[in-house]
Amino acid sequence: MSTIRIVVAEDHTVVREGLCALLTTQPDFHIVGEVEDGLQVVATVERLRPDVLVLDLMLPGLNGLEVARQVRRRSPQTRIVILSMHSIEAYVVEALRADALGYVLKKSSSAELVHAIREAIAGRVP
Repeated sequence: MSTIRIVVAEDHTVVREGLCALLTTQPDFHIVGEVEDGLQVVATVERLRPDVLVLDLMLPGLNGLEVARQVRRRSPQTRIVILSMHSIEAYVVEALRADALGYVLKKSSSAELVHAIREAIAGRVP
């Protein structure tokens, strides 16, 4: 089983810490970075080259959609899974246009997030 290297971009500390704790329960998931500001995400992803970026849609500095567009240009091998509290269809459509391979609502179960990450690695939109 190969390791899936993940960067988590979430501005709320308790949520970010919870996500990291949750994801590390998976034996093949390894958190390689945590970022709280949209302006830092692209540079962090370029430096760490994770397999997956779990990206909050609403970040300070630079929103998640713009971050996703920049990450796709600068680190095309990194798969993006958007994590959002917004279930508005327009956000989902824009996330997919920005080449995100998953869009998970924050009210979803942990199993759904894990599934979305695994599907992103497989190159499938869940």
